[in-house]
Amino acid sequence: MTSPVASRPSPQTAGEIGGLSTVLLQITDTHLFASADTKHRGINTQASLDSVLVNAKADARWPPDAIVVTGDIVHDESQAGYERFRKTLESLGPPAFCIPGNHDDPAVLERYLAAPRVQVCGDTRLGAWRLILLNSFGNGEVAGALGTAELARMERVLEKHPGEHTLICMHHPPVAMGSAWLDNPGLRDAEPFMDLVRLHAQVRAVLWGHVHQELDRHADGVRLMSTPSTCAQFRPENDEFAEDNRPPGMRWLELNPNGGLTTEVLRVPGANPA
Repeated sequence: MTSPVASRPSPQTAGEIGGLSTVLLQITDTHLFASADTKHRGINTQASLDSVLVNAKADARWPPDAIVVTGDIVHDESQAGYERFRKTLESLGPPAFCIPGNHDDPAVLERYLAAPRVQVCGDTRLGAWRLILLNSFGNGEVAGALGTAELARMERVLEKHPGEHTLICMHHPPVAMGSAWLDNPGLRDAEPFMDLVRLHAQVRAVLWGHVHQELDRHADGVRLMSTPSTCAQFRPENDEFAEDNRPPGMRWLELNPNGGLTTEVLRVPGANPA
């Protein structure tokens, strides 16, 4: 059963929280390994990530207020991979917020990534916004699932902070991407997730990884976005798996205190050396 759509106030009039905009950098699907020299789909994933970050640091928006990492961080689930990634995040400066993807080991990720300036899952306030980090890891499968506990946590946070514009971050897409091999299976409990989104008017946007491609659309007043990987890309709207020759990328987001959001995906040609 589809829940009723909440009446979402216009970003121009929503909320009375003032202050400056919050700038976020999203990176996703880094697919690192224990060895920095390991290749995935013919790409040195560490070198590709490094090139993306060099480009990010040259951007006028650097440093962001926070970095969001939406899963598939370490492809081989290795302690060494997570420790090296944590050191990379710590060297960048801004606080970082991470969630696991289907190629991660959530327990190993949390043990070796969590640090004073690196948060794993949970939620936090950033300026006028609430950031909710959801774990959609499905044990032993590519498909994602939030499960009753994670959906309940999401609902508790939304009910506790009704006056804060909210950005929800996850790994798996909660909507169809138009590619059969990605959409079936996708996020197994996408419908109850979207029902909760519709019920809570403060949800402004949902952001995810997993699909190695860009999407930006609106549904029921909510911005829905996916972001290219920092390494290999998948061909959009292709029913069978196929790689895309587009370069790796990242997403910049500006979260305005009135609830508005501006965003840009930037790709980095030449960033994925073999």
